[in-house]
Amino acid sequence: MTTFVRVVETGSFSAAARQLNVGQPAVSKTVAQLEGRLQVSLLTRSTHRLTPTEAGMRFYERAKTAIREADEAELAARGAGAGLSGCLRVSAATTFARLYILPLLPRFLDAHPELEIDVILDDRAIDLIAEGIDVSLRMGALPDSSAVARKLATGGRSVFATPAYLARAGEPRSPADLAAHETIIYTQLTDAWSFTRAGTEASVTVRGRVRVNAAEGLRAAVLADMGLTIGSDWMFGPELASGAVVRVLQGWSLPPIDLWAVFPGGRMASAKARAFASFVEAALDGVYSAAA
Repeated sequence: MTTFVRVVETGSFSAAARQLNVGQPAVSKTVAQLEGRLQVSLLTRSTHRLTPTEAGMRFYERAKTAIREADEAELAARGAGAGLSGCLRVSAATTFARLYILPLLPRFLDAHPELEIDVILDDRAIDLIAEGIDVSLRMGALPDSSAVARKLATGGRSVFATPAYLARAGEPRSPADLAAHETIIYTQLTDAWSFTRAGTEASVTVRGRVRVNAAEGLRAAVLADMGLTIGSDWMFGPELASGAVVRVLQGWSLPPIDLWAVFPGGRMASAKARAFASFVEAALDGVYSAAA
């Protein structure tokens, strides 16, 4: 059932084989044996993609439920204190994972010695089903999709700069002052920034000679005294604590940012994925408030 579900969700034997870490012939043989036992064709094969037949789609929907219930039954049989097993594929933004998720993994793995974790680092939203991701940790607004999401935390956002940059360029006193500053532009976000203070709203479109598409580059540019930037408070957590980076325009507020656990909509969230999301939620409790 698991093999067939992966074939349907990826659209090919080869992609399913990569996710299952087996050879493509083994996947093809498994599906052929399944069709032989059921005496019905489950897939329509074309040169570009495999698509389920009507019978295949009915089997796919029931198989997803059966797999989820089997996972739950195994956990129940082992007991609440039993460890998880198998492979869990997690995706997360690079900087957030480096600062907050990877340091937590030893605790999670110690609690589940039979579990393996594949961590896929990418600042961009990726196709969870195509990549075989069990749970993705994402920041900000979620695009409309069939994915199922659970909010884990909400954090603040600020304007950051190094003391050396501010000593050279001066410190902005209002959002309008940002237009005269060199800004590191994060291409994942808009360059129009909106602030509020005591019911007053202010917006400014920033400019900058440096644009980056990953938070690691954003951090490096700011720490090189190249300019100021806007970001979530977790992004510069260690540097805020050490004084290497400071907040500016602290009297003005920016919209907060949410952390989500996103599960692929094509199949039920596994017990492993839900357990990991709960672990991250509990472990990060207080991280945002500590950075505030």
